[in-house]
Amino acid sequence: MDALTLLLTRRSMSHLTTPAPEGQSLDNILAAGMRAPDHGTLRPWHFVVIQNQGLDKFGQLLEKAAINANLGKEAEEKAKKAPLRAPLIIAVIAKIVIDTKIPAWEQVITAGCCVHAMQMAAVAQGFGGIWRTGSWTSDPVVRSGLACQQDDKIVGFLYLGTPKFNPTMKSSSADIKDFVTYF
Repeated sequence: MDALTLLLTRRSMSHLTTPAPEGQSLDNILAAGMRAPDHGTLRPWHFVVIQNQGLDKFGQLLEKAAINANLGKEAEEKAKKAPLRAPLIIAVIAKIVIDTKIPAWEQVITAGCCVHAMQMAAVAQGFGGIWRTGSWTSDPVVRSGLACQQDDKIVGFLYLGTPKFNPTMKSSSADIKDFVTYF
């Protein structure tokens, strides 16, 4: 698949199964993340690869966060099972560098670019994925469990695997003219 087709047909895939990217495929995905635009060459990111028994461990962490937030039994069970929606998750953390002229918001965007690049690298290799965020990205239990420092930001969780079905291409009802101004 050529790069333009990849970008113009991108879509999230939430129904994922095995196999997950591994070996060279996973290395390619992580390397693509490392190529994100990076003002000042700060590399303000960290990737946590969650797979195999790590999925259960991550589920226990989310369950603990739900218990700590007093969300109730149903939410606790849902949190525990959430990581099992894909055979591989990559948590992406913006490791904010404070003593630099590069603003924190720009470093967060850079880490976000990592997620996008990794998802595109996964799709280019025949896998699917979905970038999930939500309340877990700022939850203190989750942040602690992923060894986040005070200024770090979890920009998301990239769920990856093999699509359970071939997606139909959604037609975009948005007109480019509604989003572009020429100056």
